Amino acid sequence: MAKNQKIAIVGAGLGGAAAAALLQRAGFDVDVYEQAPEFSRLGAGIHVGPNVMKVFRRLGIETQLEAMGSAPDFWFSRDGLTGDYLSRIPLGAFARKEYGAAYVTVHRGDMHLLQMGTLKPGSVHFDKRLASIHDSGDDVKLTFSDGTETRADIVIGADGINSRIREELLGVEAPNYSGWVAHRALIRGEQLKKYDLAFEDCVKWWTEDRHMMVYFTTDKRDEYYYVTGVPHPAWDFQEAFIDSSREEMFEAFQGYHPTVQALIECTETVTKWPLRNRNPLPLWSRGRLVLLGDACHPMKPHMAQGAGMAIEDAAMLTRCLQETGLTDYQSAFALYEANRKDRATRVQAVSNANTFLRTQEDPAWVFGYDVYEHPLTTGLAA
Repeated sequence: MAKNQKIAIVGAGLGGAAAAALLQRAGFDVDVYEQAPEFSRLGAGIHVGPNVMKVFRRLGIETQLEAMGSAPDFWFSRDGLTGDYLSRIPLGAFARKEYGAAYVTVHRGDMHLLQMGTLKPGSVHFDKRLASIHDSGDDVKLTFSDGTETRADIVIGADGINSRIREELLGVEAPNYSGWVAHRALIRGEQLKKYDLAFEDCVKWWTEDRHMMVYFTTDKRDEYYYVTGVPHPAWDFQEAFIDSSREEMFEAFQGYHPTVQALIECTETVTKWPLRNRNPLPLWSRGRLVLLGDACHPMKPHMAQGAGMAIEDAAMLTRCLQETGLTDYQSAFALYEANRKDRATRVQAVSNANTFLRTQEDPAWVFGYDVYEHPLTTGLAA
């Protein structure tokens, strides 16, 4: 009797959770292994474009996510000094009509929790830090730092920019420091009421070498979030992030518009993160191992599409495995890379360049994309 075929996913973040849910719904036996000891409401704000909402529609969480988040009518870009509008990109009802779904900004942790609720009970295993990987050719053995191990037919690396699965495929190599940092802060909505200023639902303030992206993360408008991109000559800290301060923010955005100054005044706590990325990888899979999301094509967050690309990856990989079956995983992996690499690489390049929506442009190539309507490339390698 043939053994039950199993998929292991390393990493239960947004991309890993999406992959697990989609694969489980497609009938595959999937377990997820996450190094964090438990689920927590990590992060702050995140943009969810119509291209991603169409994937969440398949998981039955589109309506819930739209109800809990903010649905801006526009993405505004404004000159950081004068406040002049550089672009007004229509979203809201326009996005629903033209791109096929809403554009939502929401707290990342709230979205992640919603995603986790779509997974089969008992299929996510926390406190599983990967210690070693062995692809025997017949299966893959994963050993964890707690001494436990598991075997799977294929392993999906959804374990982020410092992916252990990527290391297994391509060797140990630190990601590149981009020369920029991101400051992140959540502001309580009630603090904004003391100002006679318009705090727009979704606005990016720009000058030549830095910016501040600001948006609401709840339908109640009780959380207003900002994330910056600011040049920083070197990153000399071992931590993933460090504490920053209002004083540092005032210095970084000296001369910026009064609305930006008000946001800095309202800041209670702010952190500073190095922005890291990698050059496009020479391969996305080898043997029984395959990558998705930041493990595969990390990017600076300036297009607000990093998580979106991971979730699109998850949907496309599921489509390809359904097309070939798990036994022919090599064809599935080739099909997946052939149908994702160009788009992911283009988004990575535009995001890293930090030009997206700075001027009036048509974002349909990003937002109007539907991973389920994309015709699969049929030219597999011989």
